[in-house]
Amino acid sequence: MVTEESPRIAGSRPRVAILFGGRSSEHAVSCVTAAGVMGAIDKTKYEVIPIGIAKSGQWVLASGDTSQWSLSSAALPEVAPSGKTVTLAEVGGEHQLIVTEPNAVPQELGSVDVVFPLLHGPWGEDGTIQGLLELSDTRYVGAGVLASAVGMDKHFMKVVFESAGLSVGPYIAVTDRDWLTDAEAVRKRVDKLGFPVFVKPARAGSSMGISKVDSMEELDAAVEEARRHDLKLVIEAGIVGREIECAVLQGRGTDTPRVSMPGEIAVAAGEHQFYDFAAKYVEDGAAALSCPADMPDEAIARVRELAAVAFDAVGAEGLSRVDFFYTPAGELVINEINTMPGFTPKSMYPQMWAASGLAYGELIDELIHLALTRKTGLR
Repeated sequence: MVTEESPRIAGSRPRVAILFGGRSSEHAVSCVTAAGVMGAIDKTKYEVIPIGIAKSGQWVLASGDTSQWSLSSAALPEVAPSGKTVTLAEVGGEHQLIVTEPNAVPQELGSVDVVFPLLHGPWGEDGTIQGLLELSDTRYVGAGVLASAVGMDKHFMKVVFESAGLSVGPYIAVTDRDWLTDAEAVRKRVDKLGFPVFVKPARAGSSMGISKVDSMEELDAAVEEARRHDLKLVIEAGIVGREIECAVLQGRGTDTPRVSMPGEIAVAAGEHQFYDFAAKYVEDGAAALSCPADMPDEAIARVRELAAVAFDAVGAEGLSRVDFFYTPAGELVINEINTMPGFTPKSMYPQMWAASGLAYGELIDELIHLALTRKTGLR
């Protein structure tokens, strides 16, 4: 068994189950994130077991060939269902991977020391998979149940940020009942925010279903697009300012969170009105990162301080990316926290740490170390 004092028996490699895919609309992004991690993890130090979750929810043994999980504008990677199902169970005090198939004796694949859940969106990043791992007493990378759930819900995230004294931009939350019973009241609330607004699914990420709306005539279509991803929405007033992001890494022991130098994404002029899905993941040259961002020293110090405040406010662990708007008046308005940011080659989180002196492989190693030395359950 793994203990806080000794993560693994001396001389043996910890077994890391990389969990990816999932049931959300961010399935493909999760696959690409897993490819990045599998390509960079030190296989002389860790034994890696790729486990894919099909869109149906089935867990399967997946290929470790990272080229299978690449992303392009022509095709999106997807975990295929299989006749063999993988489950994680506690057997004899060990966290065992069990493979079952019809008319066959279940096969044990051995114990797992830590799970690296590279799942984005609902049924993975929202506390559900974290709860499953807590119930099985399995260590895992990243935030726990509550922090994951709060970080996934842009409405309650803002409520927590406000309670921590962070500056939050004007917004409204719109439930399914709000829209179906009195859409006109929703339109009036949006009108008070002023245009432009951004219409977002409350519990989705990777810019899925997000639309910039410049007039009331565009609102209904944007709402329906967001509702394809989540029946609860957040509609935010547009804020004039630069988008600044910080990567946060949990401190060891009782140390405070570590924060990278802030980064800024510049989106190439053209069809992208904002940092959308294509700019993030598909199109080469659509966006470029500057890290550290061109800001005064005092603003850099302040945004790093506030990123740590946001990390602690939601009770995050492991890693998070915290996004801000930096206004012309020098105000820092928090946009959101992402408790499982992408790890693709284009992703901001690893790029900011690399620019701050922590290479991709070292970052993965540190996250696994944090997970192995953290107990499950209440902490």
